Amino acid sequence: MIRAYALDDEPLALRRLLRMLEASGRVTLEGSSTDPVKALEEIARIRPQVLFLDIQMPEMTGFQLLEQLDRQPLVVFTTAYDQYALRAFEVNSIDYLLKPVEEAHLDRALAKLERVLAGAAPAPPLGELLAQMRAALAAPRTEGVERIASRTGERVHFIELASVTHFYAEDKLTFAATTEKNWVVDKTITELEQKLDPARFVRVHRSTLVNLAFVDELYPWFGGRMILRLKTPKKTEITVARERVRELKERLGI
Repeated sequence: MIRAYALDDEPLALRRLLRMLEASGRVTLEGSSTDPVKALEEIARIRPQVLFLDIQMPEMTGFQLLEQLDRQPLVVFTTAYDQYALRAFEVNSIDYLLKPVEEAHLDRALAKLERVLAGAAPAPPLGELLAQMRAALAAPRTEGVERIASRTGERVHFIELASVTHFYAEDKLTFAATTEKNWVVDKTITELEQKLDPARFVRVHRSTLVNLAFVDELYPWFGGRMILRLKTPKKTEITVARERVRELKERLGI
């Protein structure tokens, strides 16, 4: 049995993965979490053989978590990333599982893990993967997305990204906010963060992405957080999570 730990900041995705791992009959789950900070402590204490790891999480990316571990477990990445990053996964990780995870792909990853743990195959050079992914994530996006779709029944409305002040998640839905209306979009905040130009949109909270062009004011708040005020008729105010303050300031050049 493979001793494993699973980390994903999206509860639904984590529950699906845990059900599939348990159903496989090949894995002993020694822990799981949606909180990377908590998971970092637990992984260091439990020392699992294998880590099923999400990449893009609000408080800490999967790569940042790996860099803080004294002992590196084998890693299977669970990701919604587009093709630009996948070659590095193929070469330097045990495997990667695109969300939503499919049973056949999980079986493939478990078979690779069993071969490595049995000494029949070498463990991949994880350090090389971390270096490649840092470079890939720092590179400019080439997708050139300028509009996003909002579906209402059979009707699809296309929203210009330049008019979106921010994206936010509420009541299990994601909204694109404009000065006129809030539109429901069929993407999670994490998916939007990965797809949109990071020079234009920045994640300031687990549930919020902000268009930097609409930032009007920024001022301190309690507990190391900040309040961001937008250039909108309502002067919308958004809380910036403590762990997101530094990145936001860097993006704003302050």
